[in-house]
Amino acid sequence: MQRTLLAVLVLLLVPASALAARPAASFSAARSLLVASSSPGNAYFAGMSVVSTAPVAGDLTALGGSVVIAAPVKGDELLLSGSASVRAAVGGDLRAAGGSLDIEGPVAGDLIALGYDVEDSGRSGGTVFITAVNTTITNGAAGPVTVYGNNVSLAGDFAGDVTIVAGGHITLAENTVIHGTLSYQAPEPAVIPASVSIEGGIEYTNASYLPDAGTSRTLALVSMGFFLFARILGALILAGLLAGLFPRLAEEVVRRAYTKPRSILLTMLLGFAILVATPVLLVLLSLTFVGIGLASLLFILYALLALLSVMYAGILLGSVFSRRFAHRDTVFWHDGVLGMLALSLVALVPVIGLLVVLLFTIFTSGALLQLFFHLAFPHEEHTPEMV
Repeated sequence: MQRTLLAVLVLLLVPASALAARPAASFSAARSLLVASSSPGNAYFAGMSVVSTAPVAGDLTALGGSVVIAAPVKGDELLLSGSASVRAAVGGDLRAAGGSLDIEGPVAGDLIALGYDVEDSGRSGGTVFITAVNTTITNGAAGPVTVYGNNVSLAGDFAGDVTIVAGGHITLAENTVIHGTLSYQAPEPAVIPASVSIEGGIEYTNASYLPDAGTSRTLALVSMGFFLFARILGALILAGLLAGLFPRLAEEVVRRAYTKPRSILLTMLLGFAILVATPVLLVLLSLTFVGIGLASLLFILYALLALLSVMYAGILLGSVFSRRFAHRDTVFWHDGVLGMLALSLVALVPVIGLLVVLLFTIFTSGALLQLFFHLAFPHEEHTPEMV
């Protein structure tokens, strides 16, 4: 069962083409990551700021707050970030999710984009599927185009059909050519200049977007799904960054999980006491005028400890997988991503899943508190550096 779960998780994280026989993959993680050397195989990047200026012969996967890909990628490209800019050619498919996506390089395969603002000027050779609040396509597309969003702007030469579902305005630029059919749903007709050519005709469906009860339930489920996806994605990025930037701290937490059972129990009791007793202390301090300031400071520290405990619970689970299946003690950034994904999936299981997450979180909170205490008050002259 454990081997099956690990295989499923790997398939979710790694593109299908990465499973083929290829040269060794390269892994890079840093707070500000600049990649200037080419990769002969697949490449995996993570950081708060990621900039790639060297070509990648295989697939590219990048996680970060800001991602800039300024060199060609021969295979598929997967980007998960707050903002992403693709300035060079992509030999395979491009899949990107983020707040702001700017695609300037040509994409030989399919383009799938999910974001707030998506601007595509690179022209894709395959199918284009975009979900965004604001979508701009300025250089057309060689395949069929589907767009879901609010405001949509189109320009260029479109070889196939164009399908749009919009809640706001749809605008076509001067001299836009659509060789297929333009089919769209919107509250009002699109702005189509006289110079626009649409060979397959126009199919317009007026949509007032005043949903009935059934549509409201559907929209609520979609909103919940999007929120859950965004929460899991944020947790994956943060866990990967923590594991990659502070591997010694992660290894110390994992090492405490492999000590004697009595030590594990004491660590869990300490974590449980902190997580339960601190809110009570905050309430008592808030009853006095002098204690309000101290309560505010303790609340910030408590929230930070709780957040780190959840993140390191995922890192701990990923490290357990690496020790069990990869037979290594070193913690890498992808262990944090894998473990947090597994923990997020486990949390979806009613009752039992939440109990498992709670046990991992209680242990990591106790372990982190002990480590921070030893860092602040070392008992030996040469205390190991753990961050």
